[in-house]
Amino acid sequence: MAQATKVEAGIQKAVMKQAQQRPKVELKGRRSLMEMEGQGVAKRKEQPVDCRVMTERKELGAMMELLGRWRELKTGDLLATKPVETAENEQRGFQTTAVLTPGLTLLAALALWLRLGLCTAGRWWAGLWVWLCYRLGIDILQTPDDSFTPAQSGGVWKVDGAVVSFDIHVERNIGNIVQVKLEKENIIGNVAWFCKHIKVETPSGDCFEFPCYCWLVDEMTVTIQEGTARLPQDDNNENDGKELGSTQKIFRWWQWRPGFPMCLEGKMDELPREVQFNEEKKSDFTSNFVKAAEEVFNDQTDGLTESWKNIEDFRNVLEYYNIKNTLLEKVMQDWNKDEMFGYQFLNGCNPVMIKKCMQLPDKFPVTHEMVKGSLKRGHTLQEELQAGNIYIVDYEILQGVPASRKDRYLTAPICLLYKNELDQMMPIAIQLSQTPGEMSPIFLPSDNEYDWMLAKMWVKSSDFNLHQLVTHLLKTHLLSEVFEIAVYRQLSAVHPVYKLLMPHVRFTIAINAEARENLISDDGIISKVGSISGAGMETLMQKAMGALTYKSLCFPEDIKARGMEDVPKYYYRDDGMKIWETINCFVSDVVKIYYDSDEAVQKDVEIHGFIKDVVFGLNNSDNFPKSLESREQLIEYLTVVIFTASAQHAAVNFGQFDWYGWIPNGPSTMHKQPPQQKDQVDVKYIMESLPDRRTSSKLLGTVWALTRTEPNERLLGMYPDMYFTEQPVEEAIKTFQHNLRRVKNTIKSRNEELTLAYCYLSPDKIPNSVAI
Repeated sequence: MAQATKVEAGIQKAVMKQAQQRPKVELKGRRSLMEMEGQGVAKRKEQPVDCRVMTERKELGAMMELLGRWRELKTGDLLATKPVETAENEQRGFQTTAVLTPGLTLLAALALWLRLGLCTAGRWWAGLWVWLCYRLGIDILQTPDDSFTPAQSGGVWKVDGAVVSFDIHVERNIGNIVQVKLEKENIIGNVAWFCKHIKVETPSGDCFEFPCYCWLVDEMTVTIQEGTARLPQDDNNENDGKELGSTQKIFRWWQWRPGFPMCLEGKMDELPREVQFNEEKKSDFTSNFVKAAEEVFNDQTDGLTESWKNIEDFRNVLEYYNIKNTLLEKVMQDWNKDEMFGYQFLNGCNPVMIKKCMQLPDKFPVTHEMVKGSLKRGHTLQEELQAGNIYIVDYEILQGVPASRKDRYLTAPICLLYKNELDQMMPIAIQLSQTPGEMSPIFLPSDNEYDWMLAKMWVKSSDFNLHQLVTHLLKTHLLSEVFEIAVYRQLSAVHPVYKLLMPHVRFTIAINAEARENLISDDGIISKVGSISGAGMETLMQKAMGALTYKSLCFPEDIKARGMEDVPKYYYRDDGMKIWETINCFVSDVVKIYYDSDEAVQKDVEIHGFIKDVVFGLNNSDNFPKSLESREQLIEYLTVVIFTASAQHAAVNFGQFDWYGWIPNGPSTMHKQPPQQKDQVDVKYIMESLPDRRTSSKLLGTVWALTRTEPNERLLGMYPDMYFTEQPVEEAIKTFQHNLRRVKNTIKSRNEELTLAYCYLSPDKIPNSVAI
């Protein structure tokens, strides 16, 4: 006797064109392999036939049945729809179902209007149907996550967010379903399909989930394993090795420029479809940069691309932005105060450079006589050093890095800071090179106003360039891309680490492809507004890669290595530690579900392949682990991956408009050489040193666009794509989300007491991945 097996497919984008384009479905059971056709006939493997996932475009019959049932429905019901030609399908027992949403009802209404709108009576009935469809869709079946977006073009209907299901009648029990195979045909008018998941319910009531989350492009077959996460040593699937081998041919390492980490070759539209932006992300990303370009155009139509006359003129370039009651407004008021300058090393865009200084380096010969007027406790400089009140920021890595053009300059300054009795971080000495001497004076707060102002600007300009290319680009974007490529190349889709990391590498390859084309290329925006491009980027990246270590990515280790454990008002550290610990606990919960011992880690060949591939992607760096031997090591490593992609990127990205929006506070480049003597600087020299109007406009538009988030941003702890299907992991996710809410509330309470709120590491401000 034939038995009905229900198959449900979640489709993000699909195309129905009569019966021309149909994915094929193959079910593999533990007892036998059978291919099913959607009309309900089970055939032997030698006679494969296709199974329609989407409903036929036979609107009238579907709508009439729907109209008869609408009063019985409730939110989220599956509606049975039958084609007009029902006899043949009913004979075979075929039934398709779909979750109805407002978009589908309007699609149906439009179709019926086209069918019946040729006569007066037809238009009246169509109008009534439009009203019924609207009421039905909005009040009865509206769903928050899935929506249909209909469009008609040449007989092709595109449907987004659909969930469709159908029954397949089989002649015998094939056991537990372990594999589903989807096949898409390549036809005229071909459009890609994105399949979120497949669910199969057997006649006995067992339900098997097959997370897919991949695109079917052109003529393509994808094999989906049953969704239960499992380690390779526990998996009997003989095809995993073949699937990884096939993936590795698609995701191939590529060296974009010397010194840079490896990446994935290609512009955005050349990338594998599964790593490209989806339509929503692409639209949002493009609209932000279009708006930024409009602001640049508006500014340049109001004035020539000339140097500024005085500091206040920089306000003119901000008139097209809404900055009222923002942090930027406060920065504009206090940017030239020493306490605001020092605060940014703790909580600004680049809060990772400052270190405790216990002994002054020989290259920075600051004496007590120079700074005694800044030491408010009455102690000597040596005593303050020993007390742990002196801090240093050294841009040595910029020494020898060539500037981008003859009219742009770059230097490698050193800045000494003092934690005063009010726990403020105050600058007390600045040297604008790594070589002391008569031509490299040490500037002090006691110097004339313009000398000291310009010295601080030079430090901030160097900080801007280092932040953009190392702290931000290398240590979040490029690192996360290496992690993402290694995930695709080395971890099968059923591996628990694959499932854990996928939400945290979403869109990273794509955003980096955009950056290589439009931001950091020789004619990219960063090259145009900054002091470094081309050969300079390669030199800097080689230096930074040589200094980059795995331990520096472990947040607690980095804080400790810089001696910053007990510095007051270091909110980046305080909030970062909370987020690190919360992520670490979540990762620990997940890892211990699947790894019952250190030996399980040691036997996991896919994890070892992943770790080795990361090292390869980092140009065979000796500063990263080449193997993992215990659960604790694995937990720490995965915490690094997630923290880097989420919290660390949020901390160094989303403050850019706040801190760089006022150009004198963070000049992207300097047009005059650094002063080599004191008392030679006036306002005119400073204004000629700062970025001109064109550069300022481009910089503002760029940092504004780079700090926007999507309307439906997936924040840390949000997992709408449920790669995991097991209850213990779902419980771990709930605990993770609860802990993040607690952290958010703690940060919110603290910020209510602050003049300058630090929000970048509040969980409700942290996207899951590097995607902007």
